[in-house]
Amino acid sequence: MEIIILIVFILGYLAITLEHNLKIDKLVPALLMMGIAWALVAFGIDGFGTWFDSHNSALMNGQTLADGTVMPNFSGENHEGKLHILEGTLLHHFGKTCEILIFLVGAMTIVEIIDHFDGFSTIKRFIRTNKKRTLLWIVCILGFVLSAIIDNLTATIVLITILRKLIDDKTLRIWYAGMIIIAANAGGAWSPIGDVTTTMLWMNEKVSTVKLIEYLIIPSLICMVLPTLIASFMPVFKGNFESPKEVGEQNKRGPLMLYLGLGLIVFVPVFKTVTHLPPYVGMMLSLSIVALVAEMISARQFSITSVEEASDGDGHDAHSQHSSPTFGALSKIEMPSILFFLGILMTVAALESLGMIFSFGQDVQNSMDNNLFVMLMGAGSAVIDNVPLVAASMGMFDVNNPAYGMDAHVWHFIAYAAGTGGSMLIIGSAAGVVAMGMEKISFFWYLKNIAWLALIGYLAGAGVFLLLP
Repeated sequence: MEIIILIVFILGYLAITLEHNLKIDKLVPALLMMGIAWALVAFGIDGFGTWFDSHNSALMNGQTLADGTVMPNFSGENHEGKLHILEGTLLHHFGKTCEILIFLVGAMTIVEIIDHFDGFSTIKRFIRTNKKRTLLWIVCILGFVLSAIIDNLTATIVLITILRKLIDDKTLRIWYAGMIIIAANAGGAWSPIGDVTTTMLWMNEKVSTVKLIEYLIIPSLICMVLPTLIASFMPVFKGNFESPKEVGEQNKRGPLMLYLGLGLIVFVPVFKTVTHLPPYVGMMLSLSIVALVAEMISARQFSITSVEEASDGDGHDAHSQHSSPTFGALSKIEMPSILFFLGILMTVAALESLGMIFSFGQDVQNSMDNNLFVMLMGAGSAVIDNVPLVAASMGMFDVNNPAYGMDAHVWHFIAYAAGTGGSMLIIGSAAGVVAMGMEKISFFWYLKNIAWLALIGYLAGAGVFLLLP
């Protein structure tokens, strides 16, 4: 039965990677393989000789752990006992997965509320240059910083949107978009809220906020700065560009909502550190404050504006201003992505529960150095989605061993490798995929012109990480 479940995972993952060829959204095979995998686990429950206890991070084979805990023997349980263990395991994984998904929904909603008030246009006003090289450094630094706050996917969307208002030449714009992918992925790696994979490690208490920043800020910075420095000497970034004339007025409440929203997202790790509550609680608190301010602003705008007026002076229809910005933001969040993460994480949980991932991890540790394995995993994330890779890696190491406890070297290296390795191919990260869609960037154009820069940055950052104490 284990082999059949593994085949289901491989076929499902193959369908995800061939999403564009099959013309089927990746959430479909993700949810399908999740349902089939757990159904097969339930049908074959009596045939499994062992089980992986996620609470104790150890196999249920009668062994005694380092802390004196004696693990039960799964093979000795009767049918009802095994079903009870299955239900508990499923509930555990579903709870942990939903913590991540609710956190992401909160962050996405705050970003959409900021966008409702055209808050990100505030950033454009800080860009006052017509030199290509200067603009390159500005967008890369912005990508590095913004992605650490609002995640690399959203930062990429925001910066490409701003680029469209600055540069008419599409050929030139895709060069900037390629560099933004590198910068955004590097920026997302050192922040607990900058990338889905880093958020997973943080929420599963593999890394702490302070240590993650301490260990990864310099390698991530090198990963961004070195490719940008090399690119700044390339012919395409020499000379000046002409910005198109601005059309329309900016929303007067945009700056307020931008600073409030970003500030409250940054507040979430602080809230977790102070209260020791799960991060999604802090994110819901931040979302409620942002939504409250947004609703108050919208209500006030409507109360002083005649319904008959066509515009409220900010370039928006008066009636649409009265409509709830919170409901509007919730209708725009990427639910397909949320369901995709649900399918992927729960499928990996099924493989983990059977002990397959843990056993594979033990074999890897016996056959190669951990650092080499993580480097290869980072390179693999350029081809295979980094979410299941990181989800699988969290079940490969024996956390009862002090060497793999919270803030262990390997977890920080996984955060760096999975976060930045995807930059080497345009399909290797969420930031790359969204840039590919927005600017219609060719896979082979990126491979020829940007991939080598991403590889240099990835290797340089990894080298710095390994050299630092």
